[in-house]
Amino acid sequence: MKTMPEKLFLGIDTSNYTTSVAVFDGENAFQKKMLLPVKPGEAGLRQSDAVFHHTRQLPAVFQNLFSEYGNIVPSAIGVSARPRNLEGSYMPCFLCGKGLAESISAVYGTRVFETSHQVGHILSALYSAKKLDLRKKKFIAFHVSGGTTDCLLCEPDDEQIIKITEIATSLDLKAGQAVDRTGLMLGLQFPCGKELEKLALSAKGKVKGMKPTLKDGNCCLAGLENKCKKLIADGEPHEKVARYCLESVYLTIREMTKYALGKYGDLPLVYAGGVMSNSIIRKKITEEFDADFAEPEFSCDNAVGTAIFAYLSDLKEKV
Repeated sequence: MKTMPEKLFLGIDTSNYTTSVAVFDGENAFQKKMLLPVKPGEAGLRQSDAVFHHTRQLPAVFQNLFSEYGNIVPSAIGVSARPRNLEGSYMPCFLCGKGLAESISAVYGTRVFETSHQVGHILSALYSAKKLDLRKKKFIAFHVSGGTTDCLLCEPDDEQIIKITEIATSLDLKAGQAVDRTGLMLGLQFPCGKELEKLALSAKGKVKGMKPTLKDGNCCLAGLENKCKKLIADGEPHEKVARYCLESVYLTIREMTKYALGKYGDLPLVYAGGVMSNSIIRKKITEEFDADFAEPEFSCDNAVGTAIFAYLSDLKEKV
């Protein structure tokens, strides 16, 4: 059992594909999470199914985490209550974590601080990159996953910790959707990111991606799915199709990065979200830009950012 710190801040995140809990002691974070089960061949979950699986998995994830600490009362709780900090941003799956946080609060009188899944991703990435102080400055963040391909201007904010303004996004298919749909066409299991990366790394020779289509910095990725479908129909090797897909995502992110830097100047760059844990994309981006990436365990969905949000919010209130 781990030595009990003086204070522990609890984080909860119930995204569409992962049940996550974490604690943060002011310096170090510890987390446990479980993917939601998706049947072979299916491209995701309905919200009702996600809610059902979170309800089943939350007790087990909490038991796994707190078996290492014993019985504790968190100093504060951070929870992802919505996808983004935008009016009307809502997904039922986040009610699972929100309801649990409020229940714990009712028992112990612990303060609950609500944030968005997106802010959690960014704080987790900053923590992983050892750049948490960057939250006090203006920077550019990318949140690239199954539900987002967002380029974001991030600024310090007294209430939200990080104020987010969208610079650019995808006008149709998201990068993670392109990855997963290509993977499913190749017979991989959803979510397909890790297996598609493994397949792409085995591709022989140089594979060029699709030229990005941008409009005012916003990308369009629907054509990538169609192109990968055609490559498969034409009999191209699966590893070449996988590489083509990831090279195309990289080229798109590169052009969106150039657009953001051109518009806002040479600001620090931070990349978060499951797609950005891909080693091929990460290597190419770091060769071109001075950028920070979250490690894979902090890049994919997790609750570390919400635990840190609770810590920072509690700290702010006591100043």
